Order: sequence, then structure tokens, then C-alpha cells
Amino acid sequence: MRPRRHLALTAVALTALLLALVAGAAAPPGARAADGVPWYEPVDRPTPDSRVNVTGAPFTGTGPDGDVRGYVDAHNHLMSNEGFGGRLICGKPFSEAGVADALKDCPEHYPDGRGAVFENLTADPDWRHDPVGWPTFTEWPTHASLTHQQNYYAWVERSWRAGQRVMVTDMVSNGVLCSIYFFKDRGCDEMESIRLQIEKTYAMQTYVDTMYGGPGKGWFRIVTDAGQAREVIEDGKLAVVLGVETSEPFGCKQVLDLARCDRGDIDRGLDELYDLGVRSMFLCHKFDNALCGVRFDSGTQGTIINIGQFLSTGTWWTTEECRGPQRDNPIGTADVPQFEAMLPPGVGVPGYDEGARCNTRGLTRLGEYALDGLMERGMMVEIDHMSVKAAGRTLDILESADYPGVLSTHSWMDRDWSERVYRLGGFIAQYAHGSEHFVNEARTGADLREEYGAGLGIGADMNGVGGWPAPRGADAPNPVTYPYRSVDGGSLLDRQVTGERTWDVNVDGGAHYGLLPDWIEDMRRIGGEDVVDDLFDGAQSYLDTWNATQRHDPGPDLAEDATATASSTEWSLFGRYAPAHAVDGDTGTRWASRWKDGQWLSLDLGAPRTVGRVVLDWERAHASGYRIEVSDDGADWRGVWSTRAGAGGVETARFDPVRARHVRVYGTERATRYGLSLHEVSVHAR
Repeated sequence: MRPRRHLALTAVALTALLLALVAGAAAPPGARAADGVPWYEPVDRPTPDSRVNVTGAPFTGTGPDGDVRGYVDAHNHLMSNEGFGGRLICGKPFSEAGVADALKDCPEHYPDGRGAVFENLTADPDWRHDPVGWPTFTEWPTHASLTHQQNYYAWVERSWRAGQRVMVTDMVSNGVLCSIYFFKDRGCDEMESIRLQIEKTYAMQTYVDTMYGGPGKGWFRIVTDAGQAREVIEDGKLAVVLGVETSEPFGCKQVLDLARCDRGDIDRGLDELYDLGVRSMFLCHKFDNALCGVRFDSGTQGTIINIGQFLSTGTWWTTEECRGPQRDNPIGTADVPQFEAMLPPGVGVPGYDEGARCNTRGLTRLGEYALDGLMERGMMVEIDHMSVKAAGRTLDILESADYPGVLSTHSWMDRDWSERVYRLGGFIAQYAHGSEHFVNEARTGADLREEYGAGLGIGADMNGVGGWPAPRGADAPNPVTYPYRSVDGGSLLDRQVTGERTWDVNVDGGAHYGLLPDWIEDMRRIGGEDVVDDLFDGAQSYLDTWNATQRHDPGPDLAEDATATASSTEWSLFGRYAPAHAVDGDTGTRWASRWKDGQWLSLDLGAPRTVGRVVLDWERAHASGYRIEVSDDGADWRGVWSTRAGAGGVETARFDPVRARHVRVYGTERATRYGLSLHEVSVHAR
């Protein structure tokens, strides 16, 4: 990654651009959409509608060093109202019928909000609210309300005008939560919901285009590669990236720990999502599925989700003592009698040992296959929501392949894992906590971002039932004063007005998406200019990760056609463990030695090759001490790498490249009472 530089923004007029998957040409900066109307203002906004309350032109172009600028929301849910059966998130981000139709509550919330079952159970059982949205908005949306629309298009427009240049919108659903929730107006199939949400996202692009004068002229631009995203950002518009965050992708659920999908399902699912424009993805979310275990959820939500997992899979979350410093989230154990009543007679929610904080389930072999599929397609993988065991294995595999396409967008990385993400070239976004919390958290990782030349993202997670920045209060020191200048200085933002309601971040916090710029200004007011600078480095940093992901070339595996021999082979009635299994490309097979020290596996590459990296995929019977040796003739060996701290899993040995025909893994100390066992060994030039 290039060194970071905090530079002033410059306005550079660019020619029109043709975007894939977008009909028509994008309007160049400075162009007039109609007589007297600048390109960044609509020519035909519906009436009535929300106001944006921003004046001044959005910044365009790049800095003198060629870097783009702008902040990134790497985790949002524009269309989650279409998921979970269509009645968990109330309201829509846009409607052809107008703002009154888009910003209205769910029918069961009338007359006083007592029908908002999920909201009331997970937040405040006694909460009641005025369900009327447009035009009064007396009681919603708020920073603490989980089920009311926060992503109305005009609110997103305000954030774009203030300097946002990338949004990742994750299609999200959960079939079981849909099925057990009391209200729904559609089916619960997760993949059908994902398809619908993608369709609606493209429809929103068309809706904005129409408002701005025709195809390609709007500010909301769906992009499918880093080059398109850069062109959109240079034009001063918002690059929208499609992602997926669903619990059982491709139907990959597990029932009693048995997978209900296969490799063919995964291939077909990934191909379909890629063709639809999806470029980043979670492999698991909320429920342990056939691909990986999850990070757990806390509080009342955690109990509801754990019940949902049992009803779906026949298994509860199960825990064990953690093997390293990372921990999964504490499991919620609150009483939720409405949902517990759905359990079979005699079955209750289990308790958990506070000292056992890690999910027993990690990344499965099918999960590894799906991860390989993401890498083959140049897609980015989200590792938050994965259990510690699954995320650790995922990072091991990504490191073994030098694959940069890794994202963390929930503030779920500790310092060690954050550095692993940055070392790969990945991108990290923090959850949108209160401004003081966000600034303090950001500063703990500032030295890592400086070292690796990385910017910082936001994980707003709006309409993701997570909670959003609380206000500091009207009497707090250094409040946001309106109007204020955008970070680049080119736009002036006043209090946001929708219908009869005027919003103020000092008292409303992050109630909806249009208050993200005000929240960033609040960070600046409390002395967080350094953090705001890092946020505005986010767009270039995200593009660096995406571009490197697209260009990633793993290089050939020199062991693919190698001849394998070994010191010994374990004999078993239950399987064959021949040396050739370690280079057959199948992680379901393995070589295993006899149960004694001094065991080795040797590979004849067929001819002298340049060797600089060896990747070992250990079975549980691994070596705690071993060395990598090379030879020209298979007789005289010289060591090039060694360790006495082997931890198993996927391990990568890197060393200065050497020429050799033979490569040997020589075990000096066993980690278990068994012999040595390797699923796969790959050899690379560097």
C-alpha cells in the first residue's frame, strides 16, 4: 500500500464514463443536468419530499498524488426491509409512490407501537411509540430504534454531498428468524430475498437517475470493479458495492452438524451472486451453518438467535475454552418467553460457562471450499461474525495465498488480528459508536494504519438492528453548530429537515443516515481531526484493497505434479494415508506417519525450481517443531526454515528464494501422541 498523505481536495473535470451494468453515460463534473441546474442537484425531485440541507458542489477528482478522497461506509443495509419476511424493518429507502409511502411504519405497530414485538423484546419491553412517520416523525427513527427505516435515499444523498464516496450495502436475511417472527408478508427463503434486495438496489439507482435527468446521471452508482469505483469517485459520486450477509447462503445450513449443501451448490451460488454484481460476502452470520461457526450474539438478541439456531438445526451454540487471546462474544441468556414457548416440551435454553468463551465450530471443509471460491472469483471475504476458530483458520488460509481481499467491518478485531488484516492488504472499518468512543477506538490502531498506509472505514450498519451513535447532549462541550462546513470545505450543511421534523446530532445522535456527516463533524469538534483525516483516506484505502484483490495471482503450485515419499505411512482399517494424498489437491484426504518422532515428507518437483514459500495444511496430528529442507539430488539436504512453535492448522513457511528440485518437511517434535499428518502441502516461488 502506498504511504498515506492528508492532502487538500481538488476539483478536476473529467470526461463522461461508461459503467458496466449501468445504462447510459455518467454526467461529468461541472456539467449541467438542465438549464441553471448544476449536475449535483436533481432536475425533478418528487414533491413533497425530504430536504437534503446541503449547498455547494461535491468535491471531484484526486489529490496531487493521484489518490481519491472521501469516507467509506463499509457495512450498511439499504434493502433490509425486504428481508426477514418483509416486516421486521419498517419503511423503504425509496418509493415510486413518494415519501409518505416510503417512510411509514409497519401496520402492526399501530396504534401505539405495542405490536413492534422484536423491537420491544430486544430493546425495551415497555416501549411504546407513535407509529406515524411522514410528516411528523415524532418518535422514529431514533439512534436506539432497531426496526425503523434509516436509509431513505435523501438521507444517503446528504451523506454523499458531505464527502462519502463508497458504500457497501449488504443484502441480509435470516430464514429462521423470518419463520418464527410473528409478522411477515412473503416467504422466508434467504436466497430469494437476496435476489430481491439486489433487484431493488438497481431499482434505486434507476430512481435516482430519473430524478437527475436520465440513465447514468445520478449520484448513486453501483460498481463491480475497483476501476469503475475509482472513476465514479473521481466524478464526485457515490460508488455502491454489493455485498451479502446472510445466515445460510446457497442453502448451506447444517442439521445436527450434517451439511445440507455440497460443492456444486456453492459453485452455483457464487457464480449467481457474482453475475448479479456481488463482490464481498460473509460466509456465516448469526447461525452456525455448513460453512462456519459464528461469533455469537449477546443480550436478548443472542437468546432469540440461539433459539432460532436450535429450531433450524437441532443444535445449540456450544463453547469451549479459547486457545489464544481472542474471544467470541458472550452468549445472551435473557428470558424471552414468547420465543422459548416455541421449543419442544422439556427443552430449555442452555447455560454457558463464563470461562469457555469460544465456539467449538470453526471453518468447515465446505467453508474452505467456499473461501477458495471467493478467491478464485476475486471477491472479498468478511471475517466478522465468524467464530474465533473460523476467522483464525480463514486468516491462515488467506496468508498462505497472500490474498489481500479481507474485510473487518464490525470492530471485532483485536490488535494482533488487525495487523494480520493490514499485512495482507485488507481493509478495516469501525462500528459507528458514539463520537467519543469512535475517536478513542480509532486512536488505538492509528500506529498500525500509519505503518501499513491504511485509511479507516465506518461500519454504520444502519437497518442492521444494532444500535447507532447516541448524542453527546445539547449541553455537552464543543457541540456541532449549524451550519458547518464539510471536511473539504466546499459544502455547507445545515440541520437536516424531513417533513415537519428537524434533526440535530447534538440531541438526536445518529438517528438516520443523513446524520453521518454531522456525527463526523462532532468527532472533529471534540478534537478528533486526526481520525477524520483517516476516514477521508478511507476511499483510496478501500480501492487499494479491492484493486489488489482483483489483480491477485497466486502463482503455480509447484507441488501439484510432485512425487511424494515419506519416512513412513500409518496403516489403518479406516483409510489410506499414502504420501501422495498430501499433494492431490483434496483437503479431505491426508498423509499420516507412524506414531514416532523424526518423521518426514519429501516432494520431488521434477526439475530444479525457485522455492520461497511452503504452505502446510495440518490435520490435528501436527508438529510443534519442524524444519523445511531443500536438496538438489534428494540426498544432501540443507535447512531453509524452522520453527519450535508450530500451532497446526494452515502454516506458511517463508524464506529467501532458493533453487532446488526436492523439498522436505522434517518433523523434530510432535504436538500430540500421534504421528504427523498433512492434508495438503503446496510449494511456491515466493
